[in-house]
Amino acid sequence: MTQTEVASIVTDAVLTILVVSAPMLVIGLVAGLIISILQATTQINEQTIVFVVKILSVFLALIIFGPWMLTRLTEFTQRVFLLMGGA
Repeated sequence: MTQTEVASIVTDAVLTILVVSAPMLVIGLVAGLIISILQATTQINEQTIVFVVKILSVFLALIIFGPWMLTRLTEFTQRVFLLMGGA
């Protein structure tokens, strides 16, 4: 394997990680923002509310986007193995 191929694999790996993790991160961020705004308007500053809502929203996102994420990761793994086998 050349340095160019390794750099290509690393770039593809970082891009895959960003794309696969994005739905859960965005949903967790939005859920935290909504709960924080609600807490600021009602002046209820309980940290466990934000924590529980974020965990539940990320878990729900994992259930919804899980098959898509698994497909993306499987495709990446197959590309890496094909490149390794061709060397």
